[in-house]
Amino acid sequence: MKAIGITLLLAALGFLPAAHAAGADECIECHAKTTEKTASGKSAKVDPEAFGGSVHAKGKKKCLACHEEIENPDKAPHGKVKAVDCASCHDKEAAEYATTIHGKAKAGGKSAAATCVDCHGAHDIRKSDDPKSKVHKVNMDVTCGACHGNDAMIKKEKMPGGNVAKLYHDSIHGESVHGKDKSKAPTCTNCHGAHDMRPKSDPESNVAKGKIVETCGTCHSKAKKAFLGSVHGKMKSQNVKAAPDCTDCHGAHGVQKHDLPKWQVDVVKECGDCHLDYIKTFRDTYHGQVTDLGYARVATCAACHGSHDIQRKDNPESKISERNLLATCQGCHPKANANFVKFEPHADKHSLKSGPALYYTTKFMQFLLAGVFSFFGLHTLLWLYRSIKVVSARRAGRTEEKS
Repeated sequence: MKAIGITLLLAALGFLPAAHAAGADECIECHAKTTEKTASGKSAKVDPEAFGGSVHAKGKKKCLACHEEIENPDKAPHGKVKAVDCASCHDKEAAEYATTIHGKAKAGGKSAAATCVDCHGAHDIRKSDDPKSKVHKVNMDVTCGACHGNDAMIKKEKMPGGNVAKLYHDSIHGESVHGKDKSKAPTCTNCHGAHDMRPKSDPESNVAKGKIVETCGTCHSKAKKAFLGSVHGKMKSQNVKAAPDCTDCHGAHGVQKHDLPKWQVDVVKECGDCHLDYIKTFRDTYHGQVTDLGYARVATCAACHGSHDIQRKDNPESKISERNLLATCQGCHPKANANFVKFEPHADKHSLKSGPALYYTTKFMQFLLAGVFSFFGLHTLLWLYRSIKVVSARRAGRTEEKS
């Protein structure tokens, strides 16, 4: 305590800045074993080891540089201690934070909105490239998951997307972050940003509809190039709002490996969200009915049309153009010939445009089925009526015999 008094005296005489008057060692001597609580109800205890490894301790940052309102550090308790204002040093980051979804929510009175301490920690703040840092890429899903993986908080605060932390953890990105490819795998801040995080409804957001291709393309450059040259990419460049992007097909937080059978089957539904007529006619075919049962060892949309490089049928580069169709079919049917490719995979049995044979055969079968069920339905009703009459007559006869 004597050391604190001397440094305070030197500060008063102008030899030391007041903010740096008390050294961290003297403060931690008490705070390492204190049982006191702060005004907000949190413990005032500080782990010496955690603080010793922090970026502030390594930079010889003194306690009073952050807790400036404490006038007499050698007298405990110190009274009401204010929340630390990180902006006093990190003004640029603080200004960015104020424009983010978290900053605006906090300014609007949302007490649950994440602050500097929620993400970086308090006395245990470390550099982002330190594996022990709360904002190191391998720890980001846990840090963000404290809120976005807390079901009770998600429900109370009406957070969009639900439990996105769980979705991310089970995704290919989440698995990669905690696996061998951690250096390449994206984490929360790679997509959403850090101090400049904005909601997807904001055009300036990294995950806004108009920017998501660029965001995903920072890692998936080949897929981005193929997509931008596709029919969907061209629609996107023309600002067609209905044009799909990466997350429309792959999802956002729950991205899965594209070679998983379940994903290959489920993505057919994603195509069907836009191409309603085609999904109906596809489901009428053998391919469609088998994929609907959950099997992926048959042709799906991507098997015929491609994935990121989808082109219109009249484009010579399209997988279903006249010059490429046979080769596309031979990918599954090696013996396919010119006759084979005359098969219409999206024939509409309810339209004459798909051919009179299919249309009238469908009508005949519908009338035949309706006729058969009507005939036997009427037959069953008449048989039931006759049976009831016979049983009633027998009962009436027995009653007469007894009397």
